[in-house]
Amino acid sequence: MPLSRLLRSAGVFLLPAPCWAPRERWLGSLQRPSLAYGCPVLGAWHSARWWCQVWTEQPRVFCSSLRMNGNQKLDACNQERQDFIQHFSQIVKVLTEDGLGHPETGDAITRLKEVLEYNAVGGKYNRGLTVLQAYRELVEPRKQDAESLQRALTVGWCVELLQAFFLVSDDIMDSSLTRRGQICWYQKPGIGLDAINDAMLLEACIYRLLKFYCREQPYYLNLLELFLQSSYQTEIGQTLDLITAPQGHVDLDRYTEKRYKSIVKYKTAFYSFYLPVAAAMYMAGIDGEKEHANAKKILLEMGEFFQIQDDYLDLFGDSSVTGKVGTDIQDNKCSWLVVQCLKVATPQQRQILEDNYGQKDPDKVAQVKALYEALDLPAVFLKYEEDSYSRLKSLIEQYSAPLPQAIFLELAKKIYKRKK
Repeated sequence: MPLSRLLRSAGVFLLPAPCWAPRERWLGSLQRPSLAYGCPVLGAWHSARWWCQVWTEQPRVFCSSLRMNGNQKLDACNQERQDFIQHFSQIVKVLTEDGLGHPETGDAITRLKEVLEYNAVGGKYNRGLTVLQAYRELVEPRKQDAESLQRALTVGWCVELLQAFFLVSDDIMDSSLTRRGQICWYQKPGIGLDAINDAMLLEACIYRLLKFYCREQPYYLNLLELFLQSSYQTEIGQTLDLITAPQGHVDLDRYTEKRYKSIVKYKTAFYSFYLPVAAAMYMAGIDGEKEHANAKKILLEMGEFFQIQDDYLDLFGDSSVTGKVGTDIQDNKCSWLVVQCLKVATPQQRQILEDNYGQKDPDKVAQVKALYEALDLPAVFLKYEEDSYSRLKSLIEQYSAPLPQAIFLELAKKIYKRKK
């Protein structure tokens, strides 16, 4: 008798019933018999039969099942993304429909519609999608009705509108040229510094949406306070960034690791990582201080990881992939690269920075880049990326409970080795 047939016929003895309890920890979402839904003896027999097929007659079937599950997960992610993007038309409708024909404010609402459609779309939508994905993880499926999912989509778009508000403002302050593969809004003919008011319109839309969709919900006040606090923290971070690196005045002594971490924590980490997960937590009824504090420990570390990647990609990324032309050297930014450079630079190399950093001349920018390459900063970054990713996984294991680890692991996987 073939070994595989012998093993299958003896299956009930091979895998005792209790072994099926932690099935999801072994192979994730692979579909196979579970004792939770049937007879223990039959469950054991089917389990043994399944494993025998895996390791004997049907390796190709097993591999195929892995691919199918991977494809199903990919399809689900793509569907969530499509649902999110499609909801934008509803967002624009709610914000503009009643005002477009208004005799007094109609022209302004027409401008608002143009501002929304140019500046809120075209990104990766990771922040907004995180709200939806975390909400799905935290709330029981039976409670995920159409209305609650629509609210989760809307709060996700509120995060994207906050991002758009920051980006329009930041591009003006940094004199940036491109954003998301197109010219910055303020650079468009006829826009200029009027974009400052457009940015404020984007921010105001957040609170109009929260009121329209969430006013009757028990978490409404928590969401309002969360968005207001996130805005304040980000603006404090931007202030630190601006006063550390004023245009036209280079002071390399200001570029310390301590100052860099403060800028990153407030300017990026709070709104990019803590805000979307915290919003989903509040919507799921999780408002305990301990749960939010633990989530924050993980997410602020993740935000630092993300910003350091951003600083690296600003100079060494492919602009056709990132969608923007980096200007951190020209803008005299307290970037991770310049902080690392100053840690190891000789007096002569430091003088190269003194002579060339924070200037628009392409030749001077090239000299700074050449110095970074001579110090092998790309290799330093790659090592940092690996170390930071390992540290993140350790933090997730330590602090994620009672939240599902998947929320944090999926976020970490999205940004690990990213190119844009």
